[in-house]
Order: sequence, then structure tokens, then C-alpha cells
Amino acid sequence: MDANNTYILGIESSCDDTSASVIHNGKILSNVVANQKIHEEYGGVVPELASRAHQQNIVPVVHQALAKANIDKKQLSAIAFTRGPGLMGSLLVGTSFAKSLAMGLNIPLIEVNHMQGHILAHFIDEKGFDKPEFPFIAMTISGGHTQIVIVKDYFDMEVIGETIDDAVGEAYDKSAKILGLPYPGGPLIDKYANEGNPKAFQFTKPKVDGLNFSFSGLKTAILYFIQKETAKNPNFIEENLKDICASIQFTIVTILMDKLKKAVKQTGIKQIAIGGGVSANSGIRTALKKAEKTMGWKTFIPKFEYTTDNAAMIAIVGYLKYQNQEFVDESVIAQARYHI
Repeated sequence: MDANNTYILGIESSCDDTSASVIHNGKILSNVVANQKIHEEYGGVVPELASRAHQQNIVPVVHQALAKANIDKKQLSAIAFTRGPGLMGSLLVGTSFAKSLAMGLNIPLIEVNHMQGHILAHFIDEKGFDKPEFPFIAMTISGGHTQIVIVKDYFDMEVIGETIDDAVGEAYDKSAKILGLPYPGGPLIDKYANEGNPKAFQFTKPKVDGLNFSFSGLKTAILYFIQKETAKNPNFIEENLKDICASIQFTIVTILMDKLKKAVKQTGIKQIAIGGGVSANSGIRTALKKAEKTMGWKTFIPKFEYTTDNAAMIAIVGYLKYQNQEFVDESVIAQARYHI
């Protein structure tokens, strides 16, 4: 085991993106992601189609990651893979491939929790990006997850708030669907929101105790509002799209920020790191930057390519676990539900 010359291959296949990444002593050499366009026509991820696409993509993606990193597979020190949480069929493809390759190369195998990946992506050596100091509060926001976590150390994390129903990314995508926008609609709501009036329409914020979230009621409120207004004026969406998007975004960002403020008040921790696909949202980024000035927070937002599902975040966790020699054997199985 050469700690000064560690190459880890990371593999991520939890949902609909197949990704492979090579990390060398904490520095990313390659991060290849194959997106699955097939789900667009269905307006959401179809699990069966996702796992089939992973089977087609995984070999070329891993090959490309090694080629871009300019290393031979024989130089790899270990293989890290996403064990869960995620779609079972998708996870099985990555898990099986990682196990087979590790066995073939006779190198260690490292399992990674996808949610820890989103949080620990902040520790990738990236020029111009600071790393948070322990303890810090992490908020992971994506299509499948919304969590507030106290991070005391790399692998000492405590979930103090999470969604009791739908994730924030789902709220964005379903709202976009109601407005007739194509999937994935979250980025489109963000785009139109920047040109609209956030106070144009008011949506009731769900009342949820503590630091937990709920977004299903908000989705229903948006649906009823649109149905009511389009019954009066069939062109309502078309005429007010930017204002509707701005109002939806304002409501969602307010919900997230209210819970974060509550978490800071409860814990006294003022270092905030966000991760997950929705952390690319401009409204959330703006609100966090504002909180730095008004609340005295120090906020950390990872490089854009490390926010969505990607293997670089799996590789950094693999690298950190490799240093502790936290390996698993071939009996390891994927877990659709896998808590931090």
C-alpha cells in the first residue's frame, strides 16, 4: 500500500447517470458522466430503462475515465462504488461491475454511501474552492434527497432534518411538469425565475416541526392554483410563466433557508456546505451568499460538476476510506435504502 501514490477508481450508478472518475492523492484526474436522455420522453426516470442504459454505458465510461486520467488499470490502488441509496437496478450494475473489476485486478473494494459522497465532495482538491472545517452543517438537496446533516468528521455524521415525503428536486420537476415544461424541469424554473417577480403569487409554506421538510403539499397547492387560474384564462401559464417560476422558486428557497437558519440557531455552527443537484440552483446560491453577509455564515458550494450525481464524489470518499483501510469483500450487496 503506497499512501503517496494512491489511484482510486470511483463508480457511480445510483440513478440515471453512469459515471466513473479517477482520483490521485485527493486530486481528480478524470470525471466522466454519461447522461441518459431516454427518460425525457417519459417525464421522469424509468428504473428498468435506467439499469439497461447503465449496462450499456459502464464499460465505455470506465474506459474513458482511465484514458483521460492517462493511467493503466493495473496502476489502480482500489475501486470505490456507490452501494446506495438509489434505484436498485441501477445500483446493481455499478456494484457488480466494481466487484468483478476489483476481483480481476486483485485490489481492494470500497463501498460508498451516495449521500456521504455529496457531502465529502467538498474535500476534493480543487483550485479556488475552500474546504469546510469540522464541525459544519451540510444540506444535501437533490431529486431524491433533502437532508440537513451535522458533519463532525469525515465519517461521523448526524442527520438532524430530512424530508418526510418528497425531495426538493422532485418538487421542482413536478412543478415544471404542471407548467408544461420538459423534464428535467428544475433548471428551467430556475432560468425563468431570474426574469420574473418572486412576489407575484403566494404559495403557502408547509408547517413541519423541527428541521424536517415536506414538499408534497406545496406541489398540490401549485397544481390547484394553476388549474384554477387556467380555468379563468387558458393562456394564464403562457402570459405569467416567468412570474409563476419566480414565485415557486422564492417559496422553495425560503423553506430551505428557514430550516437552515433554525439549524444554525440550534447548533451554533455557522459553517454551511451544500451539495446535490439542486445546489446548482441560482436562487439557493444567491440566498446563501446573502446569508454570509447578513448572518455571518461561511458558506461552501462545490464546483458545479461535483453537485449533480458524479463519480468524483465517490472517488474522494474512496480515497479517504482507503487511508483507513476500510475495505469490503465480494459478499457486499447494493442497498436501495442506505442511511448515513
